[in-house]
Parts: sequence; C-alpha cells; structure tokens
Amino acid sequence: MKASVFIVDDHYMVIEGIRSLLQNEKEIDWMGHATNAASCLAFLKQLQPDVILMDINLPDLSGIDLCKEVRAKYPSIFVIGLSTFNQQAYVRNMMENGASGYVLKNADKSELLEAITTVMLGKNYLSHEVSLSLRESDNSLPPVTRREKEVLQLIAEGLTNTEIAEKLFISIATVNTHRKSLLEKFDAKNTAILISKGIKIGLI
Repeated sequence: MKASVFIVDDHYMVIEGIRSLLQNEKEIDWMGHATNAASCLAFLKQLQPDVILMDINLPDLSGIDLCKEVRAKYPSIFVIGLSTFNQQAYVRNMMENGASGYVLKNADKSELLEAITTVMLGKNYLSHEVSLSLRESDNSLPPVTRREKEVLQLIAEGLTNTEIAEKLFISIATVNTHRKSLLEKFDAKNTAILISKGIKIGLI
C-alpha cells in the first residue's frame, strides 16, 4: 500500500532526518514539508497527502490546533503527532483532536513505516515508549468516583461547599466528605494543589 507523506516541523534537521529515512522506500511517496502551520494549510489547498507527520510545537500554531483544523477540512488525511515529548497530556490532546498516531522524534525507520502503515489501515498507532508512558500514568491515577469528579469540577469553578451542596442536591456534610476524600486521594495539602493536580491529569 503506497502512502503519500508530508511533514510539518520547524526544525530542518528533523525534516531532513525523516526524509532521508523514508524517501527511498518503495511504499512511500514523499510530498515535501512545511515549517509552520500557515505554509502547511497553503500546501493542502493545492495537494493532499495521505499522511502528515506533524510536530506538536510549531512557531505559529500548536500542532494540536493544526491537527484539529486539518482533520475538519480534510477528513481523509491521517495525522501522526511527532514530538520529543511523551507526556500523556500531549498525547491525549493530539489524539482527541483527530490524530491517528503519535511517535517520538527518536523513532527509527521501521517504527515510522509501521506507524504510517497502521494509520493507513484506519487504526491508531502509538509508539512503544508513548503507550508505556500512558499505561504508567493511567496506573498512577487515583480512583475517583463520578460524584467526586463533579465536586472537584465545582470546587475548581470557585463554588463554596454550600453552593456545591445546593447544585448537586446533597448535604453540606456530604460535600465535606467528598472534599476530604479528594484531598487524601491526591495527596494535596490544600484546595489550590488539589485543583492543580486535577487539571494536570485532565479531570478538570
């Protein structure tokens, strides 16, 4: 299965490195590169590749926002996030905004080819290092009940215990219990730390 591939990255060495890995592969049709979101979108008005390898950190727009825009305008294009970061927040954001895969910039040729082949078949691809990082972070998440999550979101909105109780139709004592439980589960000394940790893992 032949795939036309385009890369968006603001580092010329990364572009050249990946191009040298892929350009002589029979199943890859190298379509070129862009160094920012604007030139990528301009290119796509003329030609659409099958797969875009997209850096997450671009100078004019984040790769996450560009991915969302590309997928909305050109739903047939598969996007693979390309990054030096394997933090779960980056991976989740990229995948939630339409990416079909995520590989790190230290990927070798066989991994890049596997990623491209996998997304062309309509499946998602995460590099081994990325999926390992996701599994580890998932295991470290404290188990939070649906009600605790609701309470946490309302705490983050600045509501008092009384206001939360009224909004959720529960007693103030119950709100207090949930608040204490959340502080313990997140090992947070105060509400500010609790909210910060909740945002970090995507609960808020």
